[in-house]
Amino acid sequence: MYKVRDDEPQYAFIPDVATPQSNRYGKAIQLVDEADPLAGQSLNINGDSGVSDHPNRYKQHGFHFTADNCIGCHACEAACSEKNDLPAHISFRSVGYVEGGSYPAYRRLNISMACNHCDDPVCLKGCPTRAYTKYAEYGAVLQDPETCFGCGYCTWVCPYNAPQLDPIEGRVSKCNMCVDRLEVGLKPACAAACLGGALDFGLIETTPALREQAKTRIPGFPDPEITHPNIRFQQVKTLPRDMTRPDTMPLHYQRDEQGEGEYKTRIVEQDRPRQWNLRKLSSREDPLVIFTLLSQAVVGAFLLLFLGPLFGLELLSDAAHPLARNLLLFTLLGMQGVAMGISMLHLGKPHRFYRAFNNLRYSPVSREVASLALFFTLLAGYTLLGSGLFGGLPDGLLHGLVMLCGGGGAAIAGLVFLYAMHKIYRIPARPYWNHWQVLTSFFGSAGTLGALLVGLTVVVTAVAAGEDYAATMSVLAWIIAAGSMLEGAGLVAHARYLERRGAEAAASCQQQRTTFGKSYWARNLGLGLGVAAVLALAAMDADGYWGLLGWTMAAALIGTTALIGRALFYVLVIPTTLPGAFFWRNQGFQQHARESGLAAMPQVGVLPRTEYHELQLARARREISADWARLRQIGLRAGLRQLRSNLRDQWRQAFARP
Repeated sequence: MYKVRDDEPQYAFIPDVATPQSNRYGKAIQLVDEADPLAGQSLNINGDSGVSDHPNRYKQHGFHFTADNCIGCHACEAACSEKNDLPAHISFRSVGYVEGGSYPAYRRLNISMACNHCDDPVCLKGCPTRAYTKYAEYGAVLQDPETCFGCGYCTWVCPYNAPQLDPIEGRVSKCNMCVDRLEVGLKPACAAACLGGALDFGLIETTPALREQAKTRIPGFPDPEITHPNIRFQQVKTLPRDMTRPDTMPLHYQRDEQGEGEYKTRIVEQDRPRQWNLRKLSSREDPLVIFTLLSQAVVGAFLLLFLGPLFGLELLSDAAHPLARNLLLFTLLGMQGVAMGISMLHLGKPHRFYRAFNNLRYSPVSREVASLALFFTLLAGYTLLGSGLFGGLPDGLLHGLVMLCGGGGAAIAGLVFLYAMHKIYRIPARPYWNHWQVLTSFFGSAGTLGALLVGLTVVVTAVAAGEDYAATMSVLAWIIAAGSMLEGAGLVAHARYLERRGAEAAASCQQQRTTFGKSYWARNLGLGLGVAAVLALAAMDADGYWGLLGWTMAAALIGTTALIGRALFYVLVIPTTLPGAFFWRNQGFQQHARESGLAAMPQVGVLPRTEYHELQLARARREISADWARLRQIGLRAGLRQLRSNLRDQWRQAFARP
């Protein structure tokens, strides 16, 4: 157990006070009955099997923040970092602020925030590895860094930026509510260290001594309806009507004079010129740009190859050009394999990729990976059986039936995979993504890129064989145009939605029209020109080498447009996160630190990009070496048995309740 000092001050202990039966969201505060078999178990903190006799051990606890008292000393940050031995670039608790007014009536409102151990923890549901657990003890949401494989999805879905992805260690970690201190009756280190009496801790829905409010909202705090966080606020001093952020987020908070006086998030209107900013199109999510585009192209192309002959496209049948068709199928298989490899390398710990199946019940990432694995397996079986290179069924009714069922299964799995992929991005904490345009974009890209890939194969094969391909390409041109128009319709509706939604959504819309304005309109123009080009080629019945040249140029235009559009999809997201400070959690300062060399100073807390890429490679080599040494020590056969046992256990847990 945690050692309590003899001179521990009284304010560091959690008071034992009466609580209501449920909180304001209807969730029971008593999380488990004392007579329940789950009660009375040890948390095994630091290997200690003892069980605390804390009287409120199985009740939901939470933080209380009195904003009027916070002086911005960052003592809570320092205490948390010291307690958890955190590096400078990671902080479980951070202090940001919003400001308003002008001298001498200038006001600043500080906000200290960490994990809020929510009633509905979206991080727990989103994590594919089941690294998160909501404990009955104190209602703490705990995360196991050793289970995590570093996909970072929990950092996307959390509206408070509580989970911290360490690019050096390749895994996520976060606030653990200092459960070791709670077991002996002490408040978390951050609350005990607060100098101004602003940050407190105790049973949720209880107001600390000398406090009168327990609100769920405060200027700069995201919508609590997303997760029902266990934090309450007090803020009674009058603030200016407009409060702005010190970071680079183009947002401010305006008091709603017509309503209850709550502060609403508004965008800061910026009169900036349209820019290209092509370098800024690159982000940490570049592997996902390639993965999504390649995967959608493969699914779309396979659907055409399988369904095309059934609807009269003879040039796509196995009888017309068996060699070309088989080569294209193997190419699709290779492209999907490359896409899967790229997505695994995006993980902080790629060698733990198999843990992605652990949370099929809740996590959209697990469902995407499962549907992708099924599609890839069926595609491989269909390709290998159809080619006959590695043996297969003899021609006849059985062969046709197996190929029809296998191809149909792969087609259905591909559609399910696209749908599961789109569900990953329907995140309330990222309003730019939380729109049906993601679905039209992914399915539209599948139709456009898939038909384009098949069409180029048809053109090259027909030119080499001296055949006419104009009729087939005319049909494919309409499929390409339909996919592009489907995506375009979604983009138009998306832009209107962003403006109506306001807040972070409108800020993303403003960024795409200013900071990336020229890239955005170039993508839109390219989308329109691509449709016009393929329809013109179809109308002219383009054939021969001139047709090959035309279709190649159209493919280059459409491919470039798709690449720019998908890069914009990732860089334009503005999450519903808390305000930063002058330098801490401020994207503008991070960019300045890397450009000016300040990032070379570890105490600044900003990692130079070149440095952490090198450290990631060194860490990967070190972990692979350790795994290989462990495998040699226990033997290959024992290692395979252990892997099989682990996979079996994970499969059993995949559908279990978290």
